[in-house]
Amino acid sequence: MPVVRYRLIYLGLGLLTVATLSICYVFGRGGDPLTLPDPLERVSPNPYDAVLPQSGLEVDLKVGYEARIYVDGYPIPESELSFQEGVGVYRWRPGSRSLIAERWAVGEHTIRVEWEKIYGLPDVGQFTWTFRVQ
Repeated sequence: MPVVRYRLIYLGLGLLTVATLSICYVFGRGGDPLTLPDPLERVSPNPYDAVLPQSGLEVDLKVGYEARIYVDGYPIPESELSFQEGVGVYRWRPGSRSLIAERWAVGEHTIRVEWEKIYGLPDVGQFTWTFRVQ
């Protein structure tokens, strides 16, 4: 009789493990993968992310595009943007010398990127997303 009891306990634990892993798989999967417009290769923070107040903003466009970036409706001055021309990456971080913000306020923030191709056929567009600062 004790052997049957142990087998039932092991069977119950095995079923519980399978059920737990199944629930984690079903509810733990993220939503659809992020799809960005063509010239936009990457943004950080990602849409709907929760970030810390010291986080920076990064926009990665294909080479040959210029961007104007807005934080909560305010344009980031070019003097505050760090731009790596060879790879098309724009970076900005709130700071004491920033005209936009000294630091991220807790809550939701909206970022809008407007781009324009600087050579060849014209290509303009924009992308807007939000994230939350904790």
